[in-house]
Amino acid sequence: MDYYKTAEAIAEHPALVSFWDFQETAGQSRQARGPYAYMLQEREGPIEREEDGVFGPYAAKLRFGQWFQLPRAECPALDFHGKDAALTIIAWVKREPRQNRECQAVAGMWNETEKKRQYCLFLDLHIWDSGEQVCGHVSSGGGPTPGHPWCMTTAIGSTPVSKGDWHAIAFTYDGTYARTYLDGRLDERQTYNPFLYEEGLYDGGAEGADFTVGSVYRSGTMGNFYAGLLGGLAVFDRALRDEELAAFV
Repeated sequence: MDYYKTAEAIAEHPALVSFWDFQETAGQSRQARGPYAYMLQEREGPIEREEDGVFGPYAAKLRFGQWFQLPRAECPALDFHGKDAALTIIAWVKREPRQNRECQAVAGMWNETEKKRQYCLFLDLHIWDSGEQVCGHVSSGGGPTPGHPWCMTTAIGSTPVSKGDWHAIAFTYDGTYARTYLDGRLDERQTYNPFLYEEGLYDGGAEGADFTVGSVYRSGTMGNFYAGLLGGLAVFDRALRDEELAAFV
């Protein structure tokens, strides 16, 4: 794969909102390419870069407990909500082994504490007999699924995502189905991928969730930390087709 050409194809895609390639040094905000040059802010100290990149020499190295934040007021184009909401998130990740079995939030607008869930790309959601797969969480109400202590509406693939290897993980929502992809392929699973969800996405308004990368706000604090390398992150304002996703990996 020619990743230079891939980066250019992503940056020039007509549905792109923002694309981060994480080439900046620790201590700098990470600025997106594309129509919306949003700036991800480091949280819990400088986030180092490692010479093992996807769209350049480097990738961001998120240690357990670190994340990036983009305040809601600064990223209106990432506020997907309503019955007609549609989106795609693609992240290029190299997970690290760890003992903590907590699920890992990769990117999205997902505030569990204040019941302002909208959408989020996850790994390791331990619901519906799942474990190490790619997950695409969607919520129309913002709170837990009725009859459950947490949100259960999610597309979940069937293939475990290995640690120590680069993978492209993706989640799409088209207003009818949520879908998850692993390395450019729809990771089909009966009932759960594609996942039928016609309710749309929660509208948090001006006081809704921030856009966070590598963590979400839950149980009154930040948690569900992703740990490992992050080589790229791209968000689009529609559900990309299978062939479009395959072309980016």
